[in-house]
Amino acid sequence: MIKVIEKIDDQIDLIQMKNDNLEIVVSNYGCTIVKVMMNDKSGNIDDVVLGYDNFSDYQTKDAYLGALVGRTANRIGKGVFTLNGTTYHLPINNGPNCLHGGIKGFSYQVFDYNIIDDKTIEFSYLSKDGEEGYPGNLSFKAYYTLEDKTLTVRYHATSDQDTIINITNHSYFNLSGAKEDIYDHLLLVHSDKYACVDGDGLPTGKFNATKDSAFDFSTLRRIGDQIDSDDEQLKLGAGYDHPFIFNQDHDQVVLYHEKTGRKLTVSTTLPGAQIYSANYLDGRVGKYGIAYPRRYAMCIETQNLPDAINIEENPTTILKKGEVYDESTSYTFEVIK
Repeated sequence: MIKVIEKIDDQIDLIQMKNDNLEIVVSNYGCTIVKVMMNDKSGNIDDVVLGYDNFSDYQTKDAYLGALVGRTANRIGKGVFTLNGTTYHLPINNGPNCLHGGIKGFSYQVFDYNIIDDKTIEFSYLSKDGEEGYPGNLSFKAYYTLEDKTLTVRYHATSDQDTIINITNHSYFNLSGAKEDIYDHLLLVHSDKYACVDGDGLPTGKFNATKDSAFDFSTLRRIGDQIDSDDEQLKLGAGYDHPFIFNQDHDQVVLYHEKTGRKLTVSTTLPGAQIYSANYLDGRVGKYGIAYPRRYAMCIETQNLPDAINIEENPTTILKKGEVYDESTSYTFEVIK
């Protein structure tokens, strides 16, 4: 069942997606995931994503809680890239770099939407040529489908010029129901390598092997065990804030909280994910009056390699005129008793 449950103003709505297993609330502002309500193994219902009680906080604050991020997720080095011999300049909004699409990326835009049926919402947005510095009129759609225990998010885009695109969702997951930090969550990432970053969080073009390192999550492992180790990359990221490259094409990430029995499995068509342990949360007050200090959640931002346009020989983030960008990520919420 899908229905509008609140009108924030004459453009922005809160929309409830609900079945016997989950209740998810989303907004057409930034295609934001506002709530995910699920049971634990004792039957208690909690909200397992961070967010705000006051909707204006989504519009003015900087952590991208629950938002769809674009045109390009993550960082573009110095906000500059060259495509087909033309150099483009993007807004600088994160140290020396452009982050998450610029000053007013997709996270801060109002999307049109249609409720297609009792399981799916179609969001749509036209990003005009030159918006935030990007070339091409980009016709973008996102489909949110709730079926059984799984929310599937599909991204679809075309452009009338060659451009770049790298979409993700920036939900902050805390399977305890925001009752504790992320340290006791267990994480599994099917990955043999991760991208190294510099002190500003920008990938350097170098990759390290995950095996036998603080980045080895080839089996379920407690996040807090290594997060404060003396690993150089962990120090640069102030914790985990790195792109992991997947070594399989489905069910690539699992987040599990033993105390509640809640388990999240992320499966995607995309080649990697930024695994971010919310190192820069600042104690801001979120939903239900709960303060969110650093490392109070885990983000699993499925995407192509950040800054691919400046790093990769054949950048995976180029969308050519007439071609279709079509990627999807699913989030399956289960209870292990």
